[in-house]
Amino acid sequence: MKCSQCSACCKLFMINLTEKEYRSKKYQTVFEKFGFIEDFKEAERNGANILAMNEDESCIYLKNNKCTIHKRRPTACRKFFCDSKNPQFKNMIEKITRHVKNQNSQP
Repeated sequence: MKCSQCSACCKLFMINLTEKEYRSKKYQTVFEKFGFIEDFKEAERNGANILAMNEDESCIYLKNNKCTIHKRRPTACRKFFCDSKNPQFKNMIEKITRHVKNQNSQP
């Protein structure tokens, strides 16, 4: 599957890092300025394993509608494709479809 590079997924969803990704400290997270939580279960409960976001709530690694870490993007990003038939992505795909439609209908 090839990404259409609309970047809607990078603008609409929070990305949860896996334990391995979180512990690697290779990704900027939303609460890292408050310190690293050693207990991953606690980090998940508190949302400390969520990828950092810009003020507009888009992914911190999205620049000019392109992923700046595409080759090392998190597992959640690797698993999702907006043309997926996987039922777990149904609501996300519907949200992206609405978003793209709204973007295309704006003057």
